[in-house]
Amino acid sequence: MTPPRSLTILGAGPAGYPAAFLAADLGLPVTLIDSAPALGGTCLHRGCIPSKSLLHAAGLLVTARDAETVGITFPPPTIHLDKLREWKDSIITRLANGLAQLAKARGIRTVEAAATFLSPSSLQWSSPDGSVTRHDFDALLVATGSVPAMPAEFPVGHPGLWDSTAALALADIPASLLVVGGGYIGLELGSVYAALGAQVTVAEATGGLLPGIDRDLIVPLASRLRRRFHAIQMNTRVVGIADAGDGLRVELHNSTTGETHQETFARILVAVGRRPFTDGLDLEKAGIDLTDRGFVSVDAAGRTANPRIFAAGDVTGDPMLAHKATHEARALVARLLGRTMPAARHVPAVVFTDPEIAWVGLTESQAKKQSREVKVSKFPWAASGRALALGRTDGVTKILADPGSGQLLGVAIAGPGAGDLISEATLALETDATAADLARTIHPHPTLSETLGEAADLHEGLCAHLYRTLKNHF
Repeated sequence: MTPPRSLTILGAGPAGYPAAFLAADLGLPVTLIDSAPALGGTCLHRGCIPSKSLLHAAGLLVTARDAETVGITFPPPTIHLDKLREWKDSIITRLANGLAQLAKARGIRTVEAAATFLSPSSLQWSSPDGSVTRHDFDALLVATGSVPAMPAEFPVGHPGLWDSTAALALADIPASLLVVGGGYIGLELGSVYAALGAQVTVAEATGGLLPGIDRDLIVPLASRLRRRFHAIQMNTRVVGIADAGDGLRVELHNSTTGETHQETFARILVAVGRRPFTDGLDLEKAGIDLTDRGFVSVDAAGRTANPRIFAAGDVTGDPMLAHKATHEARALVARLLGRTMPAARHVPAVVFTDPEIAWVGLTESQAKKQSREVKVSKFPWAASGRALALGRTDGVTKILADPGSGQLLGVAIAGPGAGDLISEATLALETDATAADLARTIHPHPTLSETLGEAADLHEGLCAHLYRTLKNHF
């Protein structure tokens, strides 16, 4: 394939701006278009960064309240909402300014505009000042990301009905909050508002929180959330919402009992997933095919039906993760320019609740569905000196390995800092390591990272801190 003479990118989020930076570093002229005034996309401005900032603040509140268990008592905290909001926004601004400087240093043409396709090789954009510009492109990357999904029957536009973007704005702390959806977005933001003082209720349509994640990883989280949330209602759907004057009156239907009841909440946070953001692009004029769920259809190399156009990130579908978007977009640019950057085989995922849940590779649930034989070794954090010192013995680390060769197939962790711990496991999987490799890797003591080595020791039947009878080991 002949390398393109220039690259146009739609979307300046975790897929778009890293692709632009790499292309520019490799000498390609780049035009980066986004309707927002600052680079960074949803992740920086309305997702990953603001949510983790608020989760950190929530963690401080929870730590202060729980400190009594180790003999330290703090007076009740005072929450200065304006200052908290300003602190959160300052982090976003600092990072966005840094991206702007990096783009300028690389000579990237940045355009604040809403774009729409005119043909398979051209588009136009409308700038904030009202001017319209036509742009012919040689190669183009669609990286427009995703936006919160909202059921059509909900009263969209009502000030009491929030999506994740509205919740992260931190306009106020409602007396009561209904979180619709027990996925990672709902539980993370529900945790924030519960720590800030809201009475939080979760309504999840299925029979468990975080559908799709191994149930043993959910146990420590569910136990902790039931103490912090007002209520968690499983198998429960919202079947009606009406303005109640002082809030929103909600009809909740339980599919197990068949009963429907009403409750009134000051605010409702709808966290039922995300949809691809392709609004106004006129993709059909570009010759781009969509999947039955509305995502841009691409092959393994990120190519669309139009040979000039590629796509990466959330707009192409699951898993909708910022780090996955960044890696696949950079790999795509490298391939366009004849460089070698193979796509990663293993994408780690993290739920930033308390405790965190992280996993990479094959999960136990997937192995069962595939009828695949695996050896599962779980190390409970109750046997970890570091976890005991932290007062967090509710965690668990488990590995899945091939019963014969011992090759690692998957790793999952539930506990504080799981999102940081999973990187070692990701590297191990990428390098085709075995459980024995992980077991003989020295982990500093006393740390939570030791639980990875201990779980690998369990696979070998030689764990120092848990006893497992050896069977035909030697």
